[in-house]
Amino acid sequence: MTAPSLNPVALDRIEPPRLREPFLLTPGPLTTSFEVKQAMLRDWGSWDGDFRAMTQEMRDRLLAMLGKGAGDFDCVPMQGSGTFSVEAMLGSFVPRNGKVLVLVNGAYGQRSVETLKYLGRDHVVLDKGDYLPPRGAEVAKILEEDPAITHVVAIHCETSSGILNPVGEISRATYAAGRKLLIDSMSAFGAIALEAGEIRYEALVSSANKCIEGVPGFGFIIARISELAAARDNSHSLSLDVHAQWSHMNRTGQWRFTPPTHVVTAFLEALRCHDAEGGVAGRGARYLRNRDVLVAGMRELGFETLLANRWLSPIIVTFFCPADPKFEFERFYELMKNKGFIIYPGKLTIAESFRVGCIGQMDEHIMRSVVAAADQTLAEMGVSNAAPPAEALQERTKLDA
Repeated sequence: MTAPSLNPVALDRIEPPRLREPFLLTPGPLTTSFEVKQAMLRDWGSWDGDFRAMTQEMRDRLLAMLGKGAGDFDCVPMQGSGTFSVEAMLGSFVPRNGKVLVLVNGAYGQRSVETLKYLGRDHVVLDKGDYLPPRGAEVAKILEEDPAITHVVAIHCETSSGILNPVGEISRATYAAGRKLLIDSMSAFGAIALEAGEIRYEALVSSANKCIEGVPGFGFIIARISELAAARDNSHSLSLDVHAQWSHMNRTGQWRFTPPTHVVTAFLEALRCHDAEGGVAGRGARYLRNRDVLVAGMRELGFETLLANRWLSPIIVTFFCPADPKFEFERFYELMKNKGFIIYPGKLTIAESFRVGCIGQMDEHIMRSVVAAADQTLAEMGVSNAAPPAEALQERTKLDA
């Protein structure tokens, strides 16, 4: 099977925007291929042997992405959105008498903190704000000062800002102190390497509608078999018990409760396309080209990124809103949508911003069309200068020094 082709022509040379679906420039759900959509046209019995075989193939393909060391892990799919799987991971692998260090630099780290509060798990927070990643030395210091901490939770790619966190050095600091690492790789797994032989962790979590380019409906937890076995009776929840889902699935080949059958079949097709594109390396290379073209083009228009270059991820990029008083994000959004592009509002506390995703069935030619649409939209709004407020750039420079 070959990977689905990406249209290399400028959008003004194909059908007008009103006749096609808009591109989703978001961190997921995202634009999917025709093949993935087509896979959902058949109904499947959730207990049928064919569907059970598809579930096993899906689990095997996901484990293969871990590379060397994958044999120590197993994959547990979990119904619901990605947040369901994050809660399942935290509730199943952090014992009730455990204590968690949560590394926060955006909304999704904060969501893990909120989840732990609901779960009644003791926790402390290292909050780096919107601009900067947590560093290994900071983690090491906190762990040295608090021997009660049992686990560290890190966000691989914090999509509220677009920052790619250094999970390698975080892992080294965590295990040097004799603790365990859990990774929320929701928006990075499948495009950014997280090989078990290179970076140590106990579990990671992601979902169907991110870098593997499936559709929403389930997430998955990839965890060490030893951790899965030890997780019995940890969970606060019937439906989010990773150990129970794992043991039932391995015993029967079935999901404990009704699976999202159409989503699973679409995801399996997405996995095959992912492999045909060159796996993690191939997918990540396309997203990186998308990012580079987008950032260069938007900067030519006067926009500036929230993050310094060294922290930009190939998943999603946050741009400051222009200081020009004629710029209104809601109108910018609608005008971009009318041109066939759905962007994402900002999710920051420090400055007005918006986000543009680099993932999904898009290539660098589409990203050039995104920049052209932004240029035209600014002209329609009467915005002559897309530069951000000076104080926003000063704050970024100060914090990144």
